[in-house]
Amino acid sequence: MTERPIPPSGDKRVLYGYWRSSAAYRVRIALHHKGLAFDNAPVSLIRGEQSLAEHLARNPQGLVPVLYDAGAVLTQSLAICEYLDEAYPDTPRLLPAHPLERARVRAMAQLIACDVHPLANLRVLKYLEAELGLDAAGKQAWVARWLSDGLAALEALAAPLAGDYLFGDAVTLADVCLVPQLYNARRFDVDLAPYPLLRRIDATLAELPSFQAAHPSQQPDAA
Repeated sequence: MTERPIPPSGDKRVLYGYWRSSAAYRVRIALHHKGLAFDNAPVSLIRGEQSLAEHLARNPQGLVPVLYDAGAVLTQSLAICEYLDEAYPDTPRLLPAHPLERARVRAMAQLIACDVHPLANLRVLKYLEAELGLDAAGKQAWVARWLSDGLAALEALAAPLAGDYLFGDAVTLADVCLVPQLYNARRFDVDLAPYPLLRRIDATLAELPSFQAAHPSQQPDAA
């Protein structure tokens, strides 16, 4: 049985991630939004550091992010964000108090994180190229198809719920997922014109210091 790694420096909070990873981007936003200090520990997905034994001891999936917090090792971005909400209840909440409202926010967050993002993940794109022989144009078409389907559904789902943000006038987990996904969409030249609500909310979120600090361009390992 593989022994779980000991968190560095005792209870020090450390985020293992990659500057352009959408999942790590979500956790950075959550940490900054809640005012929780942390150290960045880059894991280069391009150089394959996620597959090294040292990182596999942190996360057997070989994925980022991994968060060390209070002596615990945490994986999966949405699970980490919900943990932060529950473990630090005196910080700004990402999930509403009412069960139905929480379900609405989770539905939008999971639409992105579970149904859309995995189809444009680096390991999927590598498979499309190496195993199925898709060229750059083919990969771009793949990404555009699934991102566009997901964003269209999110635009419709959010329409009756949105205020300043995706769910009313407070930042929620849905917004934490939206911004990294639109960042990815722009990377792949996906046409965002059909989604005026999402673009308007994304522009509003871009003005918040917590979202600015979490942006890929602000990370120590940014290329």
